Amino acid sequence: MEGRSKAASARERLRRRYRPARVRVLFVGEAPPASGRFFYRADSGLYRAFRDCFASVFPDIDDDTFLVSFRALGCYLVDLCGRPVDRLSVKQRKMACLKGEVSLARTLKRLSPKVVITVVRSIGPNAKRSVERANFRGRYIELPYPGRWHQHRTRFVRQLTCVLRERYHPLQRRIA
Repeated sequence: MEGRSKAASARERLRRRYRPARVRVLFVGEAPPASGRFFYRADSGLYRAFRDCFASVFPDIDDDTFLVSFRALGCYLVDLCGRPVDRLSVKQRKMACLKGEVSLARTLKRLSPKVVITVVRSIGPNAKRSVERANFRGRYIELPYPGRWHQHRTRFVRQLTCVLRERYHPLQRRIA
């Protein structure tokens, strides 16, 4: 138990290192994976999917600069659940997500982003309840997890690329 607690603390310290002074776009994942991979360690599939989308919109971004650029753009990724849930039973996983709603609502109030984007559709109902509890009035978007299904990754890339272009390239949107 102590080892898991230390790993969780180390993960959160690393996450906070990349928190922007002003969060404009808050991405919400379900939980860090049980494998130990982690977005902010730059070793997860979610990291690669995000990096590729951002690099397609911002050509100067590469693997060495992605996390710093992500932060500079006011983007931040948090998880609904503080601990991995991917090896839990369906019932335990749902309970963990329900418990995470209060914490996510507090995070929304504290960070006050303009946009909230979930990156796993299954947590949509939990995120919506957190958004309501926080009285969030910004834009809310749900994306599919860009994992093993090609059509989900394609939809994730298409939707996130559109959001990034809209959010960060308003002149390009007017011209197109």
